[in-house]
Amino acid sequence: MKSLRYNDIDFLIEKTEGKFNIFRVIPDGSYAIVGTGLFPGQPESQAQESAQALVKTIFPVGIKVVGPDVSHPHPIGEINIVGPDVGHPNFIYWNSDSTSFPV
Repeated sequence: MKSLRYNDIDFLIEKTEGKFNIFRVIPDGSYAIVGTGLFPGQPESQAQESAQALVKTIFPVGIKVVGPDVSHPHPIGEINIVGPDVGHPNFIYWNSDSTSFPV
């Protein structure tokens, strides 16, 4: 198994039957499957690059911001301040990539 570290998260890449599997290493030492049967027929060096690209897509570097609760305005005296109607969370990406492997 080859290891890969991205955004302070450890991953393992395993080759089985000409295909690659990617596992995320959970802090308690167990594994979570990220993908199986990936990159069939690719050489290991190319599969490593493809795995890095996939991990960067699935686990982006940034923060999740959830908008205000529009059903509960913030009262200030007799005025009720109602934030924008954000029905879904927004994801803010950093301008730079993870330091685990720079682009």
